[in-house]
Amino acid sequence: MARISLGINNCFAVKRWPEPEMLMEIIAQELGVKYVQFSFDLLDPRTSEPVRSKMCRLYKEAAIKYGLEIQSTFSGICAYSYNLMLHPDPGMRMDAVKWFEEAITVTSLLGAEATGGHLGALSMRDWQNNTGSSQLLEEMYLFLQHLSAVARFHNLNYLIWEPMPVAREMPCRIDQAKKFYEEVNAKTALPVYYCLDLGHQCTYTEEGKDQDPYAWLTEVGSFSPMIHIQQTDGLRDHHWPFTKEYNKLGIIDPERVIAALNESGAEEVILYLEAIHGFEENEQKVLDEIKESIDYWRDYLE
Repeated sequence: MARISLGINNCFAVKRWPEPEMLMEIIAQELGVKYVQFSFDLLDPRTSEPVRSKMCRLYKEAAIKYGLEIQSTFSGICAYSYNLMLHPDPGMRMDAVKWFEEAITVTSLLGAEATGGHLGALSMRDWQNNTGSSQLLEEMYLFLQHLSAVARFHNLNYLIWEPMPVAREMPCRIDQAKKFYEEVNAKTALPVYYCLDLGHQCTYTEEGKDQDPYAWLTEVGSFSPMIHIQQTDGLRDHHWPFTKEYNKLGIIDPERVIAALNESGAEEVILYLEAIHGFEENEQKVLDEIKESIDYWRDYLE
């Protein structure tokens, strides 16, 4: 049986609650979860010093004050807009490596054990060119070897790679995920694990089990120590909350998620709620729907 815990990706707080004390108080006292996945949308890893270290200290101290654990950091929406380590220009790829080096430093300053997320997206031209995409993927393997050594130097435990809902943002198939996992971890200084997302099995180029979130959980769950949970209809990466309204439309059922994780052989997993509301949404509604979602999942996990 997998040991399953509940956490929150703090993307819900972006531009709303950037104050470390207020954010950690909301998570601890209103949401009642322990584990926090820190989104870099709240603090760009390239923020200049000394303010970067100051903000890390404030977030870390606030988390400790409220009995929370900043367990990991994640790339966020801003970085997801970039091609990163699969950019067609070599200078841009090198710049992406530098971004992740800084992300590792910030993760260490926050006292978290892992970082990662979206690693790269191929351009349409490179995706259609099998030779070009293979070369870029091999180069990204080398980047991950380097970054794993940097992460080890900073006392992190592992790196995170998030399978995505677009074919150019690999892996988006189960066979790819298994293949990449074996190939990458053959030479890295630290493990590179996955962070599955229950709404990412909607890649329009795929079909069958590759569009089934429960198949992903069963076959890849054993090397995904964290999972982003969102409600979705399986057609788009909606990032809906788990409210009565969206649960009627969605395909994500907690009992099936837990059963699939147990079948996968996973030992310990944190389920991070990653509900993303529009910036124009009413703040109280955002909090209410986040709380309803947490309570919904807590009932199943308890």
